[in-house]
Amino acid sequence: MTFLQFELEQDNLFVDKDFGEMVSTKKKDEQNPVYGEDFHFNIPTLNNMELTVKVMDDDVGFDEKLGKCKIKLEDLGLSEEPMEIEKKVDNNVFSPDAYIYLKISYSE
Repeated sequence: MTFLQFELEQDNLFVDKDFGEMVSTKKKDEQNPVYGEDFHFNIPTLNNMELTVKVMDDDVGFDEKLGKCKIKLEDLGLSEEPMEIEKKVDNNVFSPDAYIYLKISYSE
């Protein structure tokens, strides 16, 4: 079963500030799962905010990371209108690369 893990932190010069972690539902036996879920983080600003998205495999005993990407939110020019984002989460040599597709918005 696969699931997504979202971690949001403010990447400061000396001490990073954690704004939480959220996890999607788990999908079983799907090559290209579609989650269609909403996740909300309360943040004071977009300055230095970095969203880490991990694609995880739920294994017995431990969860295995299948792919990962980091998204610098302040570089996106976000607004209340959701923006479609495509990010590579797994760079493969002998098979197609893996991507994640998100819609991200921000309101104060």
